[in-house]
Amino acid sequence: MLSGETQIRVRYAETDRMGLLHHANYLVFFEQARTDLLRSLGTNYRDLEDQGFFLVITKVEVKYKRPAHYDDLLTIRTTVVKTSPVRLEHKYEVFGPTGELCCEGGTTLACVNGDGKIQAMPAWLSQAK
Repeated sequence: MLSGETQIRVRYAETDRMGLLHHANYLVFFEQARTDLLRSLGTNYRDLEDQGFFLVITKVEVKYKRPAHYDDLLTIRTTVVKTSPVRLEHKYEVFGPTGELCCEGGTTLACVNGDGKIQAMPAWLSQAK
């Protein structure tokens, strides 16, 4: 399975009054990790979109295990767990600075054209495992 890791430091603006990473920011971190995984394949979202392929989120799931705090250096492991000609499923694991699991989640992305109609992804992407 295709997998990669990204490290992100929790910034002050991403926390609440208790200094905890706000729950919504995990989705932003998932996107960053997914983007980095795509870059590891030698491309990026801009290149895909310039070719007429747009990846849209159709499902997202997040399970919070323990909080992350301001200035924590987090490691996000992203794995492609399932592909089809039109969909990609990713799994995410967010680890805190001492290796503890803070959060896990998943996303399903569908490939659409510029009009929002489902279309097949490039073969190299739909076979990325």
